[in-house]
Amino acid sequence: MPISIFGFQALWSPYYLAVLVLITILYFMLTIKWKDKFKDSEPLKTKEAILFVSGMVLLYIIKGSPTDLLGHIIFSMHMVQMAFLLLLVPPLLIMGVPSWIWRKFINLPVVKPLFHFFTKPMLALILFGLVFSFYHIPLVFDFVKTSTSLHAVVNGILFISAIFYWWPVVNNLEGSYKFHGLKKLGYLFGLSVLMTPACALIIFSSSPFYATYSDAEAWLQAMALCVPTGTLSQLNLSGPELFTNMSTVEDQRTGGIVMKVLQELVFTVFLWLVFYEWLRNENDNADEITAKSIQDRKKMAYHRHNA
Repeated sequence: MPISIFGFQALWSPYYLAVLVLITILYFMLTIKWKDKFKDSEPLKTKEAILFVSGMVLLYIIKGSPTDLLGHIIFSMHMVQMAFLLLLVPPLLIMGVPSWIWRKFINLPVVKPLFHFFTKPMLALILFGLVFSFYHIPLVFDFVKTSTSLHAVVNGILFISAIFYWWPVVNNLEGSYKFHGLKKLGYLFGLSVLMTPACALIIFSSSPFYATYSDAEAWLQAMALCVPTGTLSQLNLSGPELFTNMSTVEDQRTGGIVMKVLQELVFTVFLWLVFYEWLRNENDNADEITAKSIQDRKKMAYHRHNA
């Protein structure tokens, strides 16, 4: 059955699109037209603009396009959403917002202590892993999907925890802690380890975990999160089996596999960027490194001679 039966609003979320477009316009007004009104502001870099717009476009594709509707219909598409929403959009937006804006935001009296506390690397890592795993506990997951407001709040918490997690990896704010080299590799690997148990339980399950993808009544209730009640009441639907050839268990297992594979792909890209950054730094400072090495050897030889 085609998903077009749910109507234009459910498919394309025009109000959500309008909000994202408004945020993007404000971003360019703030970073270009109104920039001179702020002390210590800097010209917007092309790279920053591209990263920010890419993040906003991806955010709409994930949460506003038919992808979002499919995420409520089948679990595997929900996990695709989670992977991109939590592992790709946050670093794009962090790098896309100029440092001078981040500085002014973080230095706000209420924000500063909270931001510095929750972006402590180990806390951010553990918090993100726990929030992700807790959200996918069946009782919690099904309960969250019964309320539009609760669903929005929980998704907001997930996204903010992802921002905290990615901050030590990709932020460019002077004076803010940022991982480099092997520490960054270890940090990325740490989240991969923390997410593995939840993904493994989903992948190797022999029965459906989530009523909102297996029970017709609960599924219809969850569909009300993205489909207008009037439209949903006119449709005679029995469950997600109308839109997929996979069984509920197969869909669930596919979702776990997709999440793990996409997570590894995203991390592989970032690991390659870390290695490239390290290699470039070594090449750029080759003369300095060589001179320091020669100096260290001379000192060692001198101490041996006088020993």
